Amino acid sequence: METGSIFTAILAGIVLGALGRMLVPGRQAIGWILTFTVGLLGAFIGGFLAEGLDLGVWWQVLIVQAAVATVLVVLVAWTLASRSRQSPVHR
Repeated sequence: METGSIFTAILAGIVLGALGRMLVPGRQAIGWILTFTVGLLGAFIGGFLAEGLDLGVWWQVLIVQAAVATVLVVLVAWTLASRSRQSPVHR
């Protein structure tokens, strides 16, 4: 990834992490720091995926980054929510 792509991935990760969090209905068990971290990770993975698909136009790369970041944030939020709903059976 080039320097501009890394900067775009950082911004996209922060914005898309927040967007992904807003897409999950109800109260979430995911904090803002984890939201931004997962969004950032998704944006970087999306950037590398777009590079592997040979997408050179900036808006195409941004769309792939957005999709991957949003999906990861939603998956982590739902996973943490399902874990928090499970109660221990030990009595």
